[in-house]
Amino acid sequence: MKPEILAPAGSPEKLRYAIAYGADAVYLGGTDFGLRVAAAAFDRESMLSAVKYAHAGGVKVYVTLNIFAHNRDIEALPGYIRELVDAGVDAVIVSDPGVFSLVRELAPNLKIHVSTQANTTNWRSARVWESMGADRIVLARELSRGEIKTIRDKTGVELEAFVHGAMCMSYSGRCLLSNYMTGRDANRGDCAQACRWKYRLVEEKRPGEFFPFSEDDRGSYILSSRDLCLLEYLPDLLAAGVTSFKIEGRVKSVHYVATITRVYRQALDECLKDPDNYQVRPEWLQEISKVSNRDYTTGFFTGTRAGNPPPLDSIYRRNYTFVGVVRGYAPERGWLRVEQRNRFVTGEELEILTPGEVFTCPVHKILDEDGNVVDSAPHPQQTIYLPWPRPLPEFSLLRRPETA
Repeated sequence: MKPEILAPAGSPEKLRYAIAYGADAVYLGGTDFGLRVAAAAFDRESMLSAVKYAHAGGVKVYVTLNIFAHNRDIEALPGYIRELVDAGVDAVIVSDPGVFSLVRELAPNLKIHVSTQANTTNWRSARVWESMGADRIVLARELSRGEIKTIRDKTGVELEAFVHGAMCMSYSGRCLLSNYMTGRDANRGDCAQACRWKYRLVEEKRPGEFFPFSEDDRGSYILSSRDLCLLEYLPDLLAAGVTSFKIEGRVKSVHYVATITRVYRQALDECLKDPDNYQVRPEWLQEISKVSNRDYTTGFFTGTRAGNPPPLDSIYRRNYTFVGVVRGYAPERGWLRVEQRNRFVTGEELEILTPGEVFTCPVHKILDEDGNVVDSAPHPQQTIYLPWPRPLPEFSLLRRPETA
């Protein structure tokens, strides 16, 4: 199969941006049975629309069915599986053997991708899934390139690997912390992200007495993982047999989806042209630093330890803020119509991100919907107008660099 960029589509809007910025396939969740309860899940009608929209652009749609099912879920699943078949989705992503067998029984022609939550870390496990009829395995995140290559050599299934995004302090996402501490089960789509909380050290005989250890005034982040970035290792991933390059997207913004998809699209295209001479471009590194991120790591792929947690002043950095979506152009006046997402003011300099280019955009004047000059857009998602000499491509975004 031709290598693909697989991007997250947590909402209909994000799906459209993922496709516009270069995704070959998207993954998304319905209202049930996935691991993204907090995301804007797709109901039956929006699922049908999403598949139709994606297929019109030659893009595949994979739907998550990756909860660890309880008995009540097994009773409710058959109707939902039939809905997905009727919608024409290209594959479902499954982690539970019981769910797998149910999909295979009810929809024998529907492709099944085994989720990273299934923790496939060796070739014999991969063979078991293959013998059950799996079409693809989403590899556990704890594998080195050598281990991936061995799985490729000993199996015939497609291999998918995460190449970018957040990681959690659990085995391929199978976390107990959230459920234990809050009653919100991460393995059923309701993660409270307890690994991102602020913690302090206390000794059992000194209750209420907190001891500092490399912490700032917000606490310490001993459970917070760095973010994965394998941009440098695309040739190695290809050589190891990976054909689907997956971007993590748990409750990410449109700006994140667009920016990261665009970078990996460009990078994979360059790599496929000449993998032996592939090099990471400085502008790609600049772009991935413009989305909210923790310090980047190669995780386990290089076979080395991921290292110590990053310095606290960089545990969660935001060099740029996503401030608006370009919704159109008024040629008679030469104004961009913008839907504001975060506040910005006159006198600032913004960047315009498009699927093809990045522009600098000084904000000399802002008009509200009534044509009044204003200093800023005070209301979330307010429509405003900015002067600009020409129309911009559909799906253009505005962002603001942040000063230290």
